[in-house]
Amino acid sequence: MANQADREEPDLDRGPIEAWAAKMISNPQRAYRMAFYVATFFFLVTTLFPFYWLLVVALTPRNNLSEVGVFLPAGFNPGAFIEIFTTLPFHRYVFNSFLIATIATVAVLLVGSLAGYVFGRLRFRGRRPMLLLVLVTSFFPPAAFFIPLNRLFNTNVDVLRPLLSAGSLYNTPYAIFIPLSAIFLPLSIFILMTFYSQIPDGLEDAARVEGTTRLGALFRVIVPLSAPGVATAGVLTFISVYNEYFFSSLMTDGRPGSWAPMLEGILRFQGEFEVLYNLMAAASIVAVLPVAILVVVAQEKIVSGLTSGAVKE
Repeated sequence: MANQADREEPDLDRGPIEAWAAKMISNPQRAYRMAFYVATFFFLVTTLFPFYWLLVVALTPRNNLSEVGVFLPAGFNPGAFIEIFTTLPFHRYVFNSFLIATIATVAVLLVGSLAGYVFGRLRFRGRRPMLLLVLVTSFFPPAAFFIPLNRLFNTNVDVLRPLLSAGSLYNTPYAIFIPLSAIFLPLSIFILMTFYSQIPDGLEDAARVEGTTRLGALFRVIVPLSAPGVATAGVLTFISVYNEYFFSSLMTDGRPGSWAPMLEGILRFQGEFEVLYNLMAAASIVAVLPVAILVVVAQEKIVSGLTSGAVKE
C-alpha cells in the first residue's frame, strides 16, 4: 500500500483559482458548504433585505426620512403601523383583496380539478386541440381582455337589478374575481392534470367498484393523493390574485366600500403634495403578512404531501 506521501498530488505551479478549484475537488464537503453559504447570502440580499428596508422606513419618523440609514432607522416611531388604519380604512382594502383571492382560488381549484381530471385521465377525440387552446389562451396578456370585459361589466342588465342596485357588475367583487379566475385557470389546469395523470388507475377502479361515481372518486381518492399539486395550484392562484392590481383598479372606483384592492390602499398614502413613505412601507408590510403566513403553511402541506402521498400500483 502506498504511503500518504505517494498519494499526495505533486506540487504544481497553480494560480489562485486553480488552487481553490483543486481544494474543492479534493474536499467536496467544503464545496457544498460554500455553495450553501453563497445561496443563503443571495437569498438574504435579494429577498429578505427589501422587507428589512421597508421595516426601517416604516419605523423612521416622517421628518427624518431624508436621514434614514442603510441598516438602522433615523429614529424610532412604531406608530406608523397604527396610523395606517386611522388615516385610511386600510384593513378594508386588505380584506377586499383577501376575500377576492380566496373566492377566486376556490373557483379555480374546483373548475381546474374537473378539467384536470378530464384532460389527465380520460382519452377522447379532440383532447390535444383543446389542450392547445387552453395553452394558447394562457399566453394572452390580461390587458387584451379589459375592453370587452369593461363594456360587459358596465352594462346595465335588468336581470341583475334584484341582486345589484346599479344593475351592473362594476364596483362589485364579481367584476374582479371572474376575469382573474379565468386568467389564472389554465396554469392550474396544467398543474392538476400532471398530478392527476400520475395516480394509478387501480385506485380509481377500486373506488368505482365500491359504487363511487367518477366525481366521487375524483374528490375522495385522486384529489387527496394529489395534495402537492392542489396546494401548489392554490397557493400560486391566491398569491397572483391577491397581488393583482390591473383589473382590480380598473373595475372599481378606488373606494374601500367598492371592493378596491389593498394595492389601491397603499397608493392612497401618496397625496398630491406629499408622499407618506413611512405609511406606505408600514402598509406594505401589513399587506404581505397574510401571504407570508399562507406560504409557510402551504410549504408544510406540500412537503407532507410529497412524503406521505406516494402511491403504488
